[in-house]
Amino acid sequence: MKKLAIAITGVAALTGSAIAADMLVKAPLAPVVRAVSWTGCYVGAGGGYGMWNQDNQTILTGSGSAIDQQHTDGGRGWFGTGQVGCDYQFAPKWVVGAFGDFDVSDIKGTMTLPGIPYQGDEKERWSWAVGARAGYLPWDTLLLFVSGGFTEARFGAVNFVDTGGVSTGISTQEATYNGWFLGSGYEYKLDWMPGLFWKTEYRFADYGSQTNPTVFTFNGSPFIYSVESHKYVQTIRSELVYRFNIH
Repeated sequence: MKKLAIAITGVAALTGSAIAADMLVKAPLAPVVRAVSWTGCYVGAGGGYGMWNQDNQTILTGSGSAIDQQHTDGGRGWFGTGQVGCDYQFAPKWVVGAFGDFDVSDIKGTMTLPGIPYQGDEKERWSWAVGARAGYLPWDTLLLFVSGGFTEARFGAVNFVDTGGVSTGISTQEATYNGWFLGSGYEYKLDWMPGLFWKTEYRFADYGSQTNPTVFTFNGSPFIYSVESHKYVQTIRSELVYRFNIH
């Protein structure tokens, strides 16, 4: 009887050890959750829709006196964009960074000269911007931010026609405008692949006022009229962003 009790005790001990070992082997490991770090550099590409408005006035080149009232023209269209930048996360819910981007635009509209009266097609051809942004993380995969900085835009030549659509032989040359911008938006981490984010941003840019002399298209000689134009551009842009620090 004593030997039987010893045997049963031994079998129970061995069985318990085997079961415990089997549980240790088969027990699933808890996943390691790592917070997203926004410190690092990135590249992005995408596109968007833009609208420009301009306050125009026709003036006499020699005297500078206006020959019509200031009026507003506008344009609409699409653009593609590319961007590079770097961010730094601190405190730990805040992010600051710097960036630069370049847009290739097809934002077209009409410039009018009611005092003559002539009009012509005008297009924003490209723009670039450099700036900084600051943002807050409501959770570690979403950044809400504001941005601002310097921007430059190139507008194409305008060939004026009369009210019947006949060419007048008068045009303005291509012109570059400098100004500032303010923006706001969000950036969100996607689950498609490591390092991939989606960013959407609204921007308002003020390119200031500039006087553009008109010329005779046929021989390039100066014309008596100039166009004083103050341009404003609004854009909505959306990009896929790849961050190099996330694997």
